[in-house]
Order: sequence, then structure tokens, then C-alpha cells
Amino acid sequence: MKWSLIRRKLARVDRAIDKAIADADIPGAVVLARMPHQGEEIEYASARGLAVARPERLPMTRSTLFDLASLTKPLATTSAILLLVDEGTLDLDDPVAKHLPHFAERDKEGVTLRHLLTHSSGLKPWRAFHEVLIEKERKTGETWLGNPASRDLIVERVLRSGLVHEPGKAAVYGDLDFIVLGALVEALSHQPLDVFCRERIFEPLGLQDTFFVPLGGEATLPDAMKRRFAATENCPWRERILWGEVHDPNAWCMGGVAGHAGLFSSAEDVMRFARTLLDVWHGRSQALPQAVLRGFTERQELPPDSDWALGWDTPTPGASSSGQHFGARSIGHLGFTGTSLWIDLEREVVIVMLTNRIHQVAKRSRFELRPRVHDLILEAFAAG
Repeated sequence: MKWSLIRRKLARVDRAIDKAIADADIPGAVVLARMPHQGEEIEYASARGLAVARPERLPMTRSTLFDLASLTKPLATTSAILLLVDEGTLDLDDPVAKHLPHFAERDKEGVTLRHLLTHSSGLKPWRAFHEVLIEKERKTGETWLGNPASRDLIVERVLRSGLVHEPGKAAVYGDLDFIVLGALVEALSHQPLDVFCRERIFEPLGLQDTFFVPLGGEATLPDAMKRRFAATENCPWRERILWGEVHDPNAWCMGGVAGHAGLFSSAEDVMRFARTLLDVWHGRSQALPQAVLRGFTERQELPPDSDWALGWDTPTPGASSSGQHFGARSIGHLGFTGTSLWIDLEREVVIVMLTNRIHQVAKRSRFELRPRVHDLILEAFAAG
């Protein structure tokens, strides 16, 4: 294998990340990548820049813990639904209202689990529930932000909300689908979502650094543990830099545990999850149910032009965050905080890229560093 050529090409990845740090696009990043090749393993690992710039300066390390944001959707909630489908508790074409009766209100009787997992349910993509709760506090003088009742209020409002389009007619990415799925897991398992995921997914798969942080839980973390977290936004309404607590406002108002966001993990653990998924997909492991998993990685064509599998995205030709070189049989997902995971199922390529791009300033750009890094890594690996 041409290791010297591969290393020279991978140096371009380092330079791209360093430039993004120098340009203040990101404070830092941890990137892990691997691909089997001719009986050997090609790997790339880099931790660069700062995990925390304020209130102190802490460097990125391979063990830094990140707010995964929407990577919660595939790693936690989708995996939980997969297990419930495998054991026969759920069917993908069950009406959601079969299990959550309030969901039938406002003409939602035809919405199925498959619609929720493909973002084609017709639910509104997002609502600023923290603003609703702030206004509720102002009017009543009662405490609602951080109150356990706020989770119930948010879930109830989502379940009783109306549709913005007919189910299956459009795929519009959003969070409300997965708030419903998280509530569904809790209703059927009779466990909080974080407990179910810990006992049924994270611990069995050996993911020791993957967990939710319930609201207020960051205050109880040992200092050495807290210093492993990457900081995120300097939040204007929470009036502090978020460090060891969830960034997503709705997940925070729901107590830090939600189906759409709230999960924390390290790049090493995300890579471990991806490799386990590949082992199951290829029949080398029984850690997850293979037949159900393979079904979850297939595009669902809801509607026919949609790229969504079940809980996972797939590459969009010419416009994907995965870049240009991931094959059609690939799955992945992004998180707003600057996180991503892409897996080429056939070539067994995995790239984990975790950044804290919103630290101090919440950027809403397309974050073009992701496809650039993915392309440079796969071009380097191809040199072998």
C-alpha cells in the first residue's frame, strides 16, 4: 500500500481544518475516518483547535464530548424504534394514533411511523417552544423554563398539532417528527427515552461516552468530566455559554432528553457505533437485528424524489454534505452544532466529523467544510 502518498494527501485534510480554525469558521474539530483496503485498514484521526474558547481555553482531544444535536435522531431514537420493530411491538406502517391516541386529532389518522422516520408526515418542521414558555412565564409569573411540566406541554402540543401537507406528499426535514417518535418509545417501553437508550443500545454496544444530560445534570458532573465537553453557543436567552448542557432549545425545555436532540458523545464512540452497524449489516455481528437494520438503510421513496431512508439521510447527487465520493448505498446524518456521520455501507467507509462550530456565535451557514473534508479523505484513501 502506498502509505507515504496517503499520508501526504491526508495532510491536505489537516490544512483544510486548520484554515477553517484560522478563519474563525470553527473553534476546533475531531475527525476520525477508516476504510478497509486489501486486508489492511486505512485510518485518519485528528483533533485540532479548541474545545472551549470561553470561559477558558481547552484543547480538542479524541476523547472530547460533543453535543451531537440531530445525530440523536439516528443514533438514539431511530435505533430505539428499530429494536421495537424487531421485537414486534411496532410496525412501520402502524398509524401513530394506534399508540398515541391524541395524535389522531386534526386529521392525522393516516400518519404512520414510516412517515415520521422519513420526515414526510406533514407535521410542521419546527416550533420555537422556548419562546412560548418564556411568554407563559411573563403572563403567569410562574416558572416554566426548566419546569418538568414543560416537557409534557411540548409533547402535548406536538401531538395535537395540525398538518402542513398531506402525509407522504413531501419530505420536509424537521424536529417534530422525532419528538413524536421519542414520546412513542417512552409510551411503549414504559421507560424514559434516555434510560431505554442506555440499557438497550449504548451499554450493549459498549458506548461508554454516549449519553443524555438531563436538565441540571451538568451541575452535578465532576469537574474533570465537565472539562471533557466542547462548549457551544453563548445563548442569549439562557444568558450563558452552554457547556455540558444541550444546545437545542426545545430539547432543553423538555428536560435535556428528547427524540430529536440531547445526545452527547465522543468521536471514538460514534465511530464504534458506525463500525458495529457495518458489522451487523454485513452479517459479522448480531448486536442489532440485521434484517430490520438493512430495511432501515433503504430509501423509502416518500415521496418518490426523497433521499430519506428510515431515520437516515442518503447522498443527494451533487448537493450532499457527504461530498462527491460516497456511494449510493451510503447513509448519514448531520447535527446543527457542527457534527456529522457518514457511512458507505458497501465499501465500509466511515467518516465521523465533530465540531463545535456554534461556540460563541450561532452560525447558520451551510458549513461547506464538511463535504470538503469528506472529499479530501476519500481521495487520500483512494491513493492506496
